Amino acid sequence: MSQPKRPRRAPAAGYARGDETRQRIIDAAIKLFGEHGFAGASTRDIAAAAGVNPPALQYYFENKEGVYLACAQFITDDLLGRFEPAMRLAAAALKNHDSVQPLIDVFLHIYEVGLDMVLTDSQAADRRLFVARDMAGEEPLATSKLLEQRLKEPLNKLRLTLLARITGTSTRDPVTRIRLLTLKGQMMPFFHPPGACLEAMGWKEMDAAKATLLKATVIEQTRTLLESWRSK
Repeated sequence: MSQPKRPRRAPAAGYARGDETRQRIIDAAIKLFGEHGFAGASTRDIAAAAGVNPPALQYYFENKEGVYLACAQFITDDLLGRFEPAMRLAAAALKNHDSVQPLIDVFLHIYEVGLDMVLTDSQAADRRLFVARDMAGEEPLATSKLLEQRLKEPLNKLRLTLLARITGTSTRDPVTRIRLLTLKGQMMPFFHPPGACLEAMGWKEMDAAKATLLKATVIEQTRTLLESWRSK
């Protein structure tokens, strides 16, 4: 897979403006690629949504493939930036603690990061749709491995290791793996378009108070399950 083109650097005053323009294009492209797929999203539509002239895409990315690759790179880097602090805490807890409680706490912290992103990030739905299309093999550019290798694989391995230590089992234990899948499943309703969750709750919109309630409920439920499974 080729690498996204490095942004061209404008001197002095144009530097920040150029980065802002490039990011607007990426944000618009993520939304349109997610909604219409690689083939269905034209460079002209992306440029219009970003509020730039079509030649700007060639200037920053060379071509449509370059735009798509830059979107995948941005999503991966953004997710890594969100999860890496929690992952470092979890790795330290596994190394430094024999007791179960600190491991439960860092396990839940990883889930809190994910819930915060899903419930409060206005662009999260666009990014999930982009990633879902890519992982389903609908797109001609295989960028899903980028996210798999840099985040999903190490994150899943870390969560599985935490759960095995919490429950006193092996990471190869089928029950431990099933439990991890069911814990992930608690978050799935919030990964759908926001309207599905709102309709189920009888809400018209998501606000900070509702997001806090949802997050607290899922975390409490997850903690209860972990406490019931913990090794004695």
